[in-house]
Amino acid sequence: MNLPNNAFKEAIAAGRLQIGLWSALASNIVADILADAGFDWILLDTEHAPNEVAGLLPQLQAMSRSSATPIVRPAWNDAVLIKRVMDLGVHTLLIPWVQSAEEARRAVAATRYAPDGIRGSAAGVRASRYGRIADYLQQANSRVCVLVQAETQEALNQIEAIAAVDGVDGVFIGPSDLAASLGHTGDSNHPDVQKAIEGAAKRLRAVGKPAGILTRDHEAARRYIDWGFTFVAVGSDAGLLARGADALAKAFKRS
Repeated sequence: MNLPNNAFKEAIAAGRLQIGLWSALASNIVADILADAGFDWILLDTEHAPNEVAGLLPQLQAMSRSSATPIVRPAWNDAVLIKRVMDLGVHTLLIPWVQSAEEARRAVAATRYAPDGIRGSAAGVRASRYGRIADYLQQANSRVCVLVQAETQEALNQIEAIAAVDGVDGVFIGPSDLAASLGHTGDSNHPDVQKAIEGAAKRLRAVGKPAGILTRDHEAARRYIDWGFTFVAVGSDAGLLARGADALAKAFKRS
């Protein structure tokens, strides 16, 4: 049994646009529904969603037949959390709140086995198909895709240094926290925030590093794609459910 290539990692390295969806409902049934929707990637969030490690497993199992790459955002840039997520077979991670090149290096190290990093090894985990991939420990490092979040002015100030860290495959701009950092909490469409986002995309393009972002605004998503963002999440499962339910109720309720 062989370890598959990381299709998402290969796609963004080649500059191919990857459209994704955020999943925060912590449900294997939701993951099963989303799996066949046609997205290139689906992010299972544990930072701002009630997802715990054990709950990720049935969601990953529900997605296993899908061509969408599962991405997991650990709750923090923590080697223990990252190790546990990766042992479930996740090879693409989005690490939140990376403020410097040193923090980016720490994130990368947590995803690599020695001598390239500090990831602890275990023989019988899902990642190695319970030991059936005999050379998993030798193959795994090359399959990992590390995305780091730059979501403050401080991080943007160091974005080239963060992007240059060996093992960082892409930099994700967090629009909500960036807006707060710039003094425009709750308003990621403020001109100052949009200018910062566009500038970040331009700077990442200049150093050849794929850029990612999340928005539920279709117009903004198209704008970000035009600005050169390579991996773009265009909504969330919670948002789709809430707005769909609101629209359906409004269509039938008397005013």
